[in-house]
Amino acid sequence: MEELLSQIVSYLRGMWRYRWWALALAWIVGIAGGVVVYMMPDQYRSSARVFVDTQSVLRPLMSGLAVQPNVEQQVAILTRTLISRPNMDKLITMADLDLTIRTPAEREALVNKLMSDLRIGQGGGRGRSDNMFTLSYQDTDPQRAHAVVQALLSLFVESGLVGKRADSDSARRFIEEQIAAYETRLTDAENRLKEFRLRNMALLGDGSTNYLSQISSVTQQLNQARLELREAETSAAAFRDQLANESPTSTASTPSFEFSPTAELDARIDGLERDLDAMLLRYTEQHPDVIATRSLMARLDEQRQAALELLQEESGESATTPNTNPVYQQIKFSLSNAEARVAGLTARVAEFEERLQFLRERAELLPKLEAEEAQLNRDYGIHRRNYEQLVQRRESATMSVEMAAQSGIADFRVIEPPSRPTSPSAPNRLMLMPLVGVAALGVGLALAFLLSQIRPAFNSGRMLREVSGLPVLGTVSRVTGPAYRHARRLSMLAFGGGLISYGLAIAAAMAAMQILQR
Repeated sequence: MEELLSQIVSYLRGMWRYRWWALALAWIVGIAGGVVVYMMPDQYRSSARVFVDTQSVLRPLMSGLAVQPNVEQQVAILTRTLISRPNMDKLITMADLDLTIRTPAEREALVNKLMSDLRIGQGGGRGRSDNMFTLSYQDTDPQRAHAVVQALLSLFVESGLVGKRADSDSARRFIEEQIAAYETRLTDAENRLKEFRLRNMALLGDGSTNYLSQISSVTQQLNQARLELREAETSAAAFRDQLANESPTSTASTPSFEFSPTAELDARIDGLERDLDAMLLRYTEQHPDVIATRSLMARLDEQRQAALELLQEESGESATTPNTNPVYQQIKFSLSNAEARVAGLTARVAEFEERLQFLRERAELLPKLEAEEAQLNRDYGIHRRNYEQLVQRRESATMSVEMAAQSGIADFRVIEPPSRPTSPSAPNRLMLMPLVGVAALGVGLALAFLLSQIRPAFNSGRMLREVSGLPVLGTVSRVTGPAYRHARRLSMLAFGGGLISYGLAIAAAMAAMQILQR
């Protein structure tokens, strides 16, 4: 510590030798700095305050129905991107700053100056979450500063509104394009599914029953037809036995019986007609069940006509035969009906057997057809679900745009319009003057230190011993007389007067600056 203090004292002694040089330079630098401060142009600051209201009464009411954008984030991004080169070009035109521009270089310099001087501050004393924004600009012309802030305020409000409309329009156009594309895909999927079902209607059924159900149904119908055929064959055999035991003629007078041998055929034809009407409601004319029913009805109609012809022939014979047995005649007609029913049931059994054989032969195609149908249904379901979601989102986007247009999700309120400055805001000459004075003294001290290092001198025997490394046997003190002490006193007074006058000059300059500002 003692060595450090000794070194500092030696530096100060060396600088003291060039104190007049330092004082002279401080005066020169101070005067030059004062002139520079005085000649600095006045700067006028214009500012405006805007409040962005991001709350809306409709937002909680329309939750889940309309898209709720993050308005706070959009406003924050807007404030960060507002001072951009394209916006500065618009601002120059809006504020009529391009009237004095002659070359592209001047316009580029003006754009750079605006980007560096424009300020957007956020907050009203409650942190960064506050939605109060301050727009400010400083210029040598107060009218130009006011025009620039006014144009920046207009850009700030318009950019928010236009940006929201542009985003909404872009989103709606994209959704409309996707909906049109999915409409085409959905139509193609529906056509493929329809064509597949038409091609494989016989195997797939009517949609309510699958292939295995068709086989089971045909098997049950075949068993039922076989049972009815056995019953009809048994009935026909019984009628044959009765007819063999009955005499065609009768000697006794037997009352006649009136009966209709075609009643059963008529009842069956009526039942088949009702079944055919029910099937035509579900199937087409080419369906196997429809074709088989029509074929059976045609055969039954032929049997009915044959029975009627036989009845007419036998009626004619009975008219010529005086002793015809009516019981024999009735049994014969019943036998004819039973044989006709056997023939019809035989045809039905054959039809069901052919149909069952056809279904069993095509059973190997069932897994492939089911897989293809499942794929078509899956593609159709995916396209339909995506289409419905896109339509729902389009309606949600439309509702969001209408809600923003009616209520204004982000309302820009101008709290303080751009001010028209009447007094300069910069430079602060009262603060710059003492700083210039202190800086000038620093420059003088730096000059004294530099000269003391360029032309060093030994101020003590200790310093000489440390620098030379040789022993110092002794030092000779200077003997001063009254004349020397008087001259030294005058020198100290003169130097002190120079410092005091330097300080008074700074104070006088500050007073003059204050008077000029007033």
